[in-house]
Amino acid sequence: MARGGVPSPSNVPTVAPSSALRPQIGSLLPLLMLFSAMAGCADEEPAPRAEPPKAKPQKAEEPEARNTELRTARCPADAAPGCRSASGRVTLVEAVDADGDGDAHLVLLSPDGVTAPGVTVVDVRRDLRPRPLPRVGDRVSAAGPVFKGSYGQRQIEAVQVHVARAGG
Repeated sequence: MARGGVPSPSNVPTVAPSSALRPQIGSLLPLLMLFSAMAGCADEEPAPRAEPPKAKPQKAEEPEARNTELRTARCPADAAPGCRSASGRVTLVEAVDADGDGDAHLVLLSPDGVTAPGVTVVDVRRDLRPRPLPRVGDRVSAAGPVFKGSYGQRQIEAVQVHVARAGG
């Protein structure tokens, strides 16, 4: 030991990772992918983006008492190349994002899998934000061009958003 009871690098024991942990780590991969997608929505410096699409945004409609039918969002005829649509159940809502531009981010469990298999991240500009914002469990359909987010994840930059509120 070095002076003061602090171990020196030469006498610190090393421990090999247990092979018993490998299956547990592998089962966490889908969860890590979801957290990575969520973290990609909260960077302090926004990634440079191409010009916004020329299509006129269609604001999400005010929900009627309990809108439980989900209208499918579609890419407009004059949409930018790379326009995609996706629908799914909301698993995370980022109502206030770090760069302060007023947009919201939604993480959907979606068979469309724009961001990752089974996951789609949607960036909703301030002027398209549904009022009130969707909650976890609501269903959302969104369409727009796909851009890279601040962490390199693929996400839909919504030009059209529809919400179906969860019952209850």
